[in-house]
Amino acid sequence: MAERILVVDDEIQITRVLRASLSAQRYDVRTANDPEEALRLFEEWNPDLVITDLVMPGMSGIDFSRAIRRKARTPILVLSVRDQEHAKVEALDAGADDYVTKPFSIQELLARVRAHLRRAPERAGDGPVEVGDFLVDPGAHTVAVAGRPVHLTPKEFDLLLLFARNAGKVLTHRALLTAVWGAQSAQQPEYLRVFVGQLRKKLQGNTHREYIQTEPWVGYRFLPEGGAQ
Repeated sequence: MAERILVVDDEIQITRVLRASLSAQRYDVRTANDPEEALRLFEEWNPDLVITDLVMPGMSGIDFSRAIRRKARTPILVLSVRDQEHAKVEALDAGADDYVTKPFSIQELLARVRAHLRRAPERAGDGPVEVGDFLVDPGAHTVAVAGRPVHLTPKEFDLLLLFARNAGKVLTHRALLTAVWGAQSAQQPEYLRVFVGQLRKKLQGNTHREYIQTEPWVGYRFLPEGGAQ
């Protein structure tokens, strides 16, 4: 069965180009030119991936991403002419998994689409990882910290799973970016700042344990038993 991709952009020409390019790769594609219509399609059709513009009339791509994230873990790839770091951070904070700046290469976009769609079947075949305070189950997409369930977005989950499999080791910025977002994102450290910050808050909960330690100028180290802040 072809994987389903929902494309949302108020520019009709862009949705036409993306539909043609994605359909040529044998994806099942539907398009919407406003977020309200896209939300209806999302609920009816249950796509495997959402590609959305950031700036649209009515509901913005930020609010649209938040609405999707309240309903599902579906990967969200944001397209935008805004290349500023704060715009990327805002989109990632809203629940987006990836950010592509317009104008973009169709080949780069297709590579990112493949990377996001590849994630679910790979994870489903993996066994649970139990280390320190953590039980991470890729098949069920569940996380428990000291018995407390924690809800994570798809990319937060991917990042934690990578940390859990490499507990105690220093993982460089480049290694983390390449493993979770692909080689094309190796020079986008703002992704890590946002997602590591989100992970820290969710994993700590009401405790004072620090599970992700910053190694200045190098990367991060995962401490599954936690350390004092």
